[in-house]
Amino acid sequence: MTAHPTKIPTSVAETRALLESGGYLADEALSTSVFLAIKLQRPLLLEGDAGVGKTEIARVLAAVLGRPLVRLQCYEGLDVSSAVYEWNYSRQLLHIRAAEAAHAAGPGGRGDVAAMERDIYTAAYLMKRPLLQALELSASGAAPVLLIDELDRADEPFEAYLLEILADYQVTIPELGTIKAVEPPITILTSNRTREVHDAVRRRCFYHWVDYPNAEREKAILHLKVPGAPAELTRQIVAFIQALRQMDLYKNPGIAESINWAQALSSLNTVALDPQKVDSTLGTLLKYQDDISRIKGSEAARLIEKVKSDARSVAGSVG
Repeated sequence: MTAHPTKIPTSVAETRALLESGGYLADEALSTSVFLAIKLQRPLLLEGDAGVGKTEIARVLAAVLGRPLVRLQCYEGLDVSSAVYEWNYSRQLLHIRAAEAAHAAGPGGRGDVAAMERDIYTAAYLMKRPLLQALELSASGAAPVLLIDELDRADEPFEAYLLEILADYQVTIPELGTIKAVEPPITILTSNRTREVHDAVRRRCFYHWVDYPNAEREKAILHLKVPGAPAELTRQIVAFIQALRQMDLYKNPGIAESINWAQALSSLNTVALDPQKVDSTLGTLLKYQDDISRIKGSEAARLIEKVKSDARSVAGSVG
């Protein structure tokens, strides 16, 4: 159930605080991009590696603003009937058959068949998919948050169809005409860059690259999301993961994996990293066997020792 709508933020600082209230720690640049997209009613295209928190921004925005989240998950072969609208052909057919039966009954029938056929192309027979749903105001009177997720997975012809929606927040249905949003939805598009999103789409959007967090921000995220983890364990987890991301793995661990690993280690009552615990829990952090095989064993032990050695060096210099 959607919460009571909240007023939209009026500054970058308010936007940052609002996101933080929903558990999302955004930096100044990202907060600015989100604020401008909301204030100027422009779509925001977020690009970055998988797992850096692009999709989560839309979820958090919907939650903290008290608005419905309308999500369109993109995939190869996505078309208008799945993304925008489709006619309910089975209901239309039933309507036509009922009209034919009424006509066959003679003068006592229920009306002209031609008129009944014209009636089937009305809103009552329209099946609204995510993009069309997003153009309608919610029951509370606030436009939803529209998430077009992983646009790079869709085909280029679908991107071309999106242009009308992103430019004018409207959809043209030949049988009904043009449906335009009274209030544009807050629109977030994400891309993992498996292919380049077309320039025409980019021109209609504000843009922000979402990178992996630095050590300080990742530590703050883990303190927020896994508050029960010991402080030293959190520090070691962050240092270990930051080192992993410098190793050119097939798939670097994202924020979600960091949180999962911290939760797993905390559940095992771990207070500090050790080779055995790391080896047995790598599957919560790395998602490809080649990466796990590369890190497991001596490499994990080396990284753990480096993490602890670096901490001793910092402690020594401070002392």
